[in-house]
Amino acid sequence: MKAEIIAVGTELLLGQIVNTNAQYLSQELAALGIDVYFQTVVGDNMDRLQEAIRTAQKRADVLIFTGGLGPTQDDLTKDALAAVLGRSLHLDRLAMDHVEQFFKDRSRPMTENNKRQALSIDGASPLPNSTGLAIGNALSEDGKHYILLPGPPKELMPMFEEQVKNWILQHVLTEEKPLYSRMLKFAGIGESALETELLDLIEGQSDPTLAPYAKESEVTVRVSTKALSVTEAEEKLDALEAQIRARLPENLYANEDVPIEKVIVDLLTEHHLTVAVAESCTGGLLMGNLTAIPGCATVFKGGIVCYSNDMKEKLLNVPHDLLEGEEAPGAVSKETAEVLAEQVRMVMDADFGLSVTGVAGPAYSERKPVGLVYIGLSERGKPTTTFQLNLKGNRETIRLRSAKSILYQLWRRLNERALV
Repeated sequence: MKAEIIAVGTELLLGQIVNTNAQYLSQELAALGIDVYFQTVVGDNMDRLQEAIRTAQKRADVLIFTGGLGPTQDDLTKDALAAVLGRSLHLDRLAMDHVEQFFKDRSRPMTENNKRQALSIDGASPLPNSTGLAIGNALSEDGKHYILLPGPPKELMPMFEEQVKNWILQHVLTEEKPLYSRMLKFAGIGESALETELLDLIEGQSDPTLAPYAKESEVTVRVSTKALSVTEAEEKLDALEAQIRARLPENLYANEDVPIEKVIVDLLTEHHLTVAVAESCTGGLLMGNLTAIPGCATVFKGGIVCYSNDMKEKLLNVPHDLLEGEEAPGAVSKETAEVLAEQVRMVMDADFGLSVTGVAGPAYSERKPVGLVYIGLSERGKPTTTFQLNLKGNRETIRLRSAKSILYQLWRRLNERALV
């Protein structure tokens, strides 16, 4: 089953907004076993939009439209598809009631053009909009399936989750085995290195299939299989996961789509352990990542952003002669990372202390290059460990990779405890 996503909007072509909908829909369709072969972006022009529809009809079974369902004259998606299919538009009464109630509740007059948001193509199933006004449509004709969704992600995503998935299962995938997927999450390894480790599995894949996805500082492998039952699917997925885990036990941190921070918080909670953080170049990013996880309050003692040397001395007792002087290692050094990790752990009476200090850029600091970062890991009753990172990228990339790197080292330490 092949799909094409047609994003409608001149603002996309001008680069005024980023097409995040295509990424979301591609991932969701892949999870359903539908392959997205093409993504098309077309402006608010009737002729070009109709041409895009006719082209997509020749190469896809499922055409998913995003955008162009609003109240203005340049919102043309329903008009264009109706014209290509030789159908008319009609006013959906329930949708119109929803639009009218919206304006009534706000004591605002409704302009006539808002009726366009309640239009539906003849013969299509209306898709109510729980977070906006413009209804979507879904219909099938001559073996092709058409799904029209609003452009704003806050409207598109709930509509897809609440209605489109079920419509696809009932009207598109009627003869398909259900697709089951598992997300394997990796840290401490890049996409190319991971692919090298799994190359024979990727090249020889048939069922289950493997699909790597890379984001900043983490890699995900989606493992998927079609099966008649959950039990059958689990058996196949378990077998392949076991092979992958045996090859990369120090990198595979989860078999569900969760960030490494969530796994760390769960492990700390399970073992009744706590952590504290000292940050310099990351400026609180590490603390932000941890405190974004629900339940972190029981395990996260707190943190200190000691950006200047004065604060490193005053708040965490880093010796002055370690930070400054002709022979001093400096703030960006393994010695400083070690003291920061130990001191923040002791000051906050935590089981673990984490530290990050480095040069995020854009210029040299202490005559040291951009991307040079030291991270420290202190554990109660054990020697403190430091790691030198030589990172590439812009300022934000270096900060993010630094935070993720120390979290990865903490996960490894906690994982070793769990295996004992």
